[in-house]
Formats: sequence, structure tokens, C-alpha cells
Amino acid sequence: MEVIAIKFDPKKISYKQLLYVFWRNVDPTDEGGQFCDRSDRYAIAIFATTPEHKRLAEESKRKISAIGLLKCPIVTPIRDAGPFYPIEEYHQNYYQRNPLRYRMYCYNRGRYQRIAEIWGDDAHNEISKH
Repeated sequence: MEVIAIKFDPKKISYKQLLYVFWRNVDPTDEGGQFCDRSDRYAIAIFATTPEHKRLAEESKRKISAIGLLKCPIVTPIRDAGPFYPIEEYHQNYYQRNPLRYRMYCYNRGRYQRIAEIWGDDAHNEISKH
């Protein structure tokens, strides 16, 4: 399984804020991949590194479910993190090194459109940051 490790400074951004951005950049109702990328390799999950992060992730998942914005149930699992091994350097920060290619990929593969469909106006600001 391929995952992303996010290191953050809690003085600059909270874990709750990271969860907000995470949920609005994925399709949490799709357990078969993400957007046009299909297979377990592209399935999403939250891997919590502390009990507090796991609690906050579960709480955010419950809150999103409770507001009734999504048409399908959230299937995104929240798990305890295991060992992490970085991938090859040429994969690191791809969207920053290749912003135009990344945007074209996201648009042509329907990522932006699907996020807007799922999250509506709430997603627009998150999408435009990419």
C-alpha cells in the first residue's frame, strides 16, 4: 500500500484543520480507489500516529456523516499507523515540481469535478489551492 506521511507543525496548522482539508480532497464514499484511479492501491485511509489523532479522525468522520452532505456512507477506514518507508525521490512533491501536469491530470481524470460534485461550494476553496 502506498501512503503519504504528512509532517506538520501544530503551531501553524492543527490536526483538525488537516482532517478538514483531507476530507474535502478525496471521495470518502469510494472504497474501490479514487476518481478514475481504480484498485486497492488507490483506496484511501487515515493512518493515525497517536491515540488522540485517531480519536479526532473518528470524530471528524462522524461529524461529516451526521451533517448529511454526502449521498453515500463514508467508507474511509481509520487505522493505527505502522512503519513508513519513503518512496523514491522522483515521486516526492510531484505536484510542486510539475504543477501544470498535475492540474491537467486532476482535471482530465475528473478529480476536480468529482470533488465539486461531492462537496459543493465547500470544496471550491480547497480545490483552487492545488
